Amino acid sequence: MKVAQKISFYFSLVAGTLLIMVTLLSLIYDVRFWYLKALDFPRVQVLIGLFLSLILFIAMNNRWKIPAYLFITGLLISIALQARFVFPYTKFAGKVVETLPPASTKSNQTFSLLVANVWIENDQIDDFLRMVYSADPDIVLAMETNRWWIENLSPLEKIYPHKVVYPLDNTYGMALYSKMPLLNPQVKFLSHENVPSIHTEVSIYGNATFILHAVHPVPPKPSKHPDNVGKEEVELLKVGKMVQQSQLPTVVAGDFNDVAWSNTSRLFGTNSKLGDIRIGRGLYNSFDATSYIMRWPLDHIYVSGEFKVVTLQKLPKFGSDHFPIYVELALTK
Repeated sequence: MKVAQKISFYFSLVAGTLLIMVTLLSLIYDVRFWYLKALDFPRVQVLIGLFLSLILFIAMNNRWKIPAYLFITGLLISIALQARFVFPYTKFAGKVVETLPPASTKSNQTFSLLVANVWIENDQIDDFLRMVYSADPDIVLAMETNRWWIENLSPLEKIYPHKVVYPLDNTYGMALYSKMPLLNPQVKFLSHENVPSIHTEVSIYGNATFILHAVHPVPPKPSKHPDNVGKEEVELLKVGKMVQQSQLPTVVAGDFNDVAWSNTSRLFGTNSKLGDIRIGRGLYNSFDATSYIMRWPLDHIYVSGEFKVVTLQKLPKFGSDHFPIYVELALTK
């Protein structure tokens, strides 16, 4: 075996073994160790790594004995496990929330929503405002808004007369701007005393009403800001119970600080009976906008069965570490 071939062979062996271990450990839920929870995030990256390890090992291996076949079996099982999580978020899977052709929107109540984590350290306010003006959504949900951001977002009030703002310096400030009336808006603290969520009825230009829950749960990893290390995620579970108790069409949107395929996200979707608009449409990786490799879907929009999707887009970055997500929804029932 030549030196280059030998190096490639052992690299595929080591990398493949590590990725198999990562895959198996990522299946463990409800543990206090945050670093095991973090293995849920890079499933696409691990899946690609497993494929590359498989191809490289097959190409470089020249000793086809039982250990080699066992190793390949481990790689194939790991690939299948990772693909099981990722597949629903590809265009090959069936859509949970149906698509409504734009030509059919005239007979339905439609509105658009922009979800954006602006990143508290980001100061490119002009880029953000230009993006909002260009997309022209009916509702804007901005997260990580401190007082500086709220003051500089004031030009939006000319277009969005209805608002709920709660600025904070702990990265959990929220701001909701709407062209449509907000009825009985409330700011609640579901899991931490300094982590707000916004809950309001929205009147679709006086024709129909739905409930919007705007949330930004804390992450499972250690942080100088509020986190959920060693604790169960309760904010989404509480929102799920609120959804169950309501008879109105419902939208839940925000930065979940969790990937779409996590146990928490899937459990939330099941318990609330809401559909993830991503399923069957694509990954729409919204974080990390500062990296070309380590990206995953953290910003989510779930809707009840009365809604259909007209348009779903990931908009260009504007200085934040998150990409904004834009969706046009139609209330069809």
